[in-house]
Amino acid sequence: MTNDQLLQDEAKYCSFGDTVHYVTTPKIFESCNGSFMYDADQTPYLDLQMSYSAVNFGYRNPRLADTMKKQLDLLPQVASQYLHTGKIELAKTIAQDAERKFGLAGRVHFNVGGAQSVEDSLKIVRNACGGKSLMFAFEGGYHGRTLGCSSITSSYRYRRRYGHFGDRAQFVPFPYPFRRAKGMTAEEYADHLVRDFARKFENEYHGVWDPKTNQCEYAAFFAEPIQGTGGYVIPPRNYFKQLKAVLDQHGILLVVDEIQMGMYRTGKLWSIEHFDVTPDVIVFGKALTNGMNPLGGLWARESLINPEIFPPGSTHSTFASNPLGTAMGLEVLRMTAEVDFEKQVAERGAYFLDGLKDLQKRHKEIGDVDGLGLALRAEICTDDGFTPNRELMDKMVDIGLSGTLMFEGKKHGLVLDVGGYYKNVITFAPSLEISFAEIDQALVLLDQLITRAKTYGK
Repeated sequence: MTNDQLLQDEAKYCSFGDTVHYVTTPKIFESCNGSFMYDADQTPYLDLQMSYSAVNFGYRNPRLADTMKKQLDLLPQVASQYLHTGKIELAKTIAQDAERKFGLAGRVHFNVGGAQSVEDSLKIVRNACGGKSLMFAFEGGYHGRTLGCSSITSSYRYRRRYGHFGDRAQFVPFPYPFRRAKGMTAEEYADHLVRDFARKFENEYHGVWDPKTNQCEYAAFFAEPIQGTGGYVIPPRNYFKQLKAVLDQHGILLVVDEIQMGMYRTGKLWSIEHFDVTPDVIVFGKALTNGMNPLGGLWARESLINPEIFPPGSTHSTFASNPLGTAMGLEVLRMTAEVDFEKQVAERGAYFLDGLKDLQKRHKEIGDVDGLGLALRAEICTDDGFTPNRELMDKMVDIGLSGTLMFEGKKHGLVLDVGGYYKNVITFAPSLEISFAEIDQALVLLDQLITRAKTYGK
């Protein structure tokens, strides 16, 4: 069947609701390998977003594919009322790692994906806090599109057609260094935002705190340590430690969403490790199985999740902790433990970031570049280097997916992800196994891409 026929069928039979149609003609890919996707003509597309940071260890990773095949032949499924080795071992591995890092005993709860695991974290928090349903969250934060998750995701467009399920979060500004107030350093800006948040608890008339009983109306603060959909915004290092002090003072739990930044995207297993704070709950998914199985989960400290407070059947899914997913998760953690994965990601990320900074010098439309590990960003602006330029960003995406860029005399494409508050940020999430040669190739293609996009349609 030709691409045109497939697109006609998609237009007639597929819900558009589960597809992000960034380009006029949606792209159809036929195969993949390593850092590349391939279309029907076998044109290679260097993927710099890897399924929204789900495929951290490369497409068709041989070791992980073999693990999946072996599990298929051994125990591919089992009802969740029973136990299997993979579930227990994976939970133990994650919980023991958290105890070493944070000094807290805890337990792991699985579900079938990131949004479902965020939903479970909402249940755990509300249960532990006496049914409180109000939460804090960040402007620019993204936690999923289920009804519960959309209440703590700041984008109104995810709720507009469906109304509200429960209470919407109170959204507070995220420390966004590139767009901070003038006259402040990034650290001073972070200090300012924390002080402004702390003002909410100065007296009862700010609407969240009862000083007579020392009780807060809000149960938890849901946070991406580094914003994903918001544009891979990396906060100043002093921010979260100060924020956590305010939360602890008023009995508010910190739930960190590591669905996109976890599994070494930033050079550590969890991105919150960079900020010297101890979370109460960690939610994870995506790259736990390298995107090959929809398994997610959460770690919570013992006092929130022990069987006395969160008994059997508190929340449940038929395919939670499925054997295929847990086998993949275990192999991911074994694989990353066998080498100095933190060093590998840090080195490749620094190399890529240096290349982006060099690219920035040659294109004034790149207003900001930043990165932590292999979570990188380039903010596309107008000639002034600051005003968001969504139009140019859209052109870059179109050209990248056209498969008409040239590298070493052959046609290539680029798969880019669009993020940011103004949809003008390239959020780079390449394979963590990307080679230095592939990074060089990415920079050549990006240079060519932005050069063409500036004259596109003229």
